[in-house]
Amino acid sequence: MTTSSPTVLIIGGGATGTGLARDLALRGVPSIVVDQGAINAGASGANHGLLHSGARYVATDPDSAAHCFREGQLLRNLAPHCIEDTKGLFVAIQGDDDRYIADFPSMCEKCGIPVRNVDLAEARAIEPALTPNIICVYEVPDATIDPFTLSIENMNHACALGAALHTHTRVVEFAINNRRIVAAIVVDTRTGQKRSIAVDEVVNASGAWSGKVAALAGIPIDTVYSKGTLLVTQHRFASRVINRLRRPANADIIVPGGIVSVLGTTSTRVDSPDGVVPTIHEVDTIIEETSSMIPALTSARILRAFSGVRPLISQGTTGDDRAVSRDLSLFDHSIHGIDNFVTITGGKLTTYRQMAEKAADIVCNHLGVTANCQTATLPLPQSSIWTLPGVPPHEWRKASNPSDLFLCECELVPRTAVDQIAQRISKQGRIPQLQDIISESRVAKGACQGSFCSMRVLAYLRERGYGANSNPISQLKDMLCERWKGQRVTANGAQLRQFELEEAMLCGFLGLELEP
Repeated sequence: MTTSSPTVLIIGGGATGTGLARDLALRGVPSIVVDQGAINAGASGANHGLLHSGARYVATDPDSAAHCFREGQLLRNLAPHCIEDTKGLFVAIQGDDDRYIADFPSMCEKCGIPVRNVDLAEARAIEPALTPNIICVYEVPDATIDPFTLSIENMNHACALGAALHTHTRVVEFAINNRRIVAAIVVDTRTGQKRSIAVDEVVNASGAWSGKVAALAGIPIDTVYSKGTLLVTQHRFASRVINRLRRPANADIIVPGGIVSVLGTTSTRVDSPDGVVPTIHEVDTIIEETSSMIPALTSARILRAFSGVRPLISQGTTGDDRAVSRDLSLFDHSIHGIDNFVTITGGKLTTYRQMAEKAADIVCNHLGVTANCQTATLPLPQSSIWTLPGVPPHEWRKASNPSDLFLCECELVPRTAVDQIAQRISKQGRIPQLQDIISESRVAKGACQGSFCSMRVLAYLRERGYGANSNPISQLKDMLCERWKGQRVTANGAQLRQFELEEAMLCGFLGLELEP
């Protein structure tokens, strides 16, 4: 092993994996991050974007609640460009559990979480869309965080310090010799090409896939696959995070995200983290439950639904998966016979930095690196170009460069943002594709769901000389298939008109349905 320039392979390009790459890079340890999809292809990209105060877990998981609060406070100072400090309200409506309502403030205080009782008239003034049936409201320091910005900024900083990122790269085998992984065999999920990466250390940060990755080394990790589904509305219905004042249950939170709201979530046990899609029943459940807090949601236009799988470690529970701890799980697999293999999983988006730090401590101990963690004090640099959270389009346009035209007008993604993503992908030796741009930006995530911006982005990539030999029609079809997973269960009301427009443009104009 060459300790002067070790090769650390990080499996998983979500918040924890990219945060770990940055943590190690700041300690002088370069890494290679691989993901079978794009950045945030797993749970880090399929959540409601809540920066937890921890108040949601004060009754069911107080340790996790306290960790969320402490880490959330750190992130407000370290990554303010990723965060909108919305604050949060926990609201009780007629019929909710009186005992839980009464105990909530003391449970928050035991976890160190500030809580304030809000007069009902004040609550309605703050959030006019709230139901008139509210009977009690508490304010907590919730906020929202853009998980894509967070992960990409971490990865950008790590790459600037010597790390590397390879997306669409799946680990399929480990070469093991004398209690050590000496190489990882990876396959390009787009081309099928295999190659070997020599390694000194391996960190399994693959979230819900952690058990599958550990199994490649013959190590069992008993993983619970808990599917969660969320909805995206066309409009932002509240300025603050709105939580139902009860124990965590289905569809009890409304999170503002830029100019939309995210409604959720559900919890359903599934057999595998692969191929999960939303169902009509989940959509109906979420609308029914969240509209008890904000009645206008019953007639809201739902842009799309999406599902992710929570990376939970089984603790022998057979009931509600919400009873499984949301705290992190960290394994040094030397106890399982592999001396240079670590798994970090569980936790929350809010606690990603702490999870990365703990994993980095073990890796550095293995490598004999004595440098301390810097991510708790060193701010995350801002390098990406993104829509400002919660800022109306006309205000963003005033602040932007008039010559930097928007390729996605719904989410205000400018040409320079697309250039930045395409240039990074090109440096990795890959051809930038439409789905890459969508995965790493807000393109196609707005009201038109890609009807207009997909063609603009494709045309711009060709104009700039990216992928001159690639098939743009094939890329459009791939994009439509991917977006349709979340759109097909929202085919109702105003959204049906959007589907008709999209069909007229992409099928009638381009004849996509005639393509083989």
